[in-house]
Amino acid sequence: MRAEIRHCLDKWKEKDGNLIMILHEIQNRHGYVPRGASLFLAQETGVAVARIYEVLTFYHYFRLVPPGKHNLTVCNGTACYLKGSGRVLGELERRLGISEGKTTSDRLFHLETVRCIGYCAMAPAMVVDGKAMGKLTTDDVASVVEKIRKREEGESNGQSRN
Repeated sequence: MRAEIRHCLDKWKEKDGNLIMILHEIQNRHGYVPRGASLFLAQETGVAVARIYEVLTFYHYFRLVPPGKHNLTVCNGTACYLKGSGRVLGELERRLGISEGKTTSDRLFHLETVRCIGYCAMAPAMVVDGKAMGKLTTDDVASVVEKIRKREEGESNGQSRN
């Protein structure tokens, strides 16, 4: 990880806003910004650890813990909200046992909301592992979660995804 950070430092050292860009690169490689990366970055740049954590916690994009294997992103834009995204989110929270912005203890699911995914005609919508799904009901949500769980159980038992 230290070599990666040094590479990022070399790449961004002469640019304005380099701290944010370095943090983006770290997160893009790891899915989050590990504590050790923050400490090493502070040591190498002379930027206080507190300042690095100010940036990490100010921007919603950055994660301080590893994300779940499967990301569920519920659209909370106006169209989705009016068509029931709150019910979709509520069902996901109930089924997963977590609140928005959290990851399940087994790190299988991460649940988040965003302002809009641009799928307004299909409201309410969400993105599951990069794939948009629309016109969702709470039954659809239950089915999505169960399919992922069954697929994961099959993979952990040595079965293929097909």
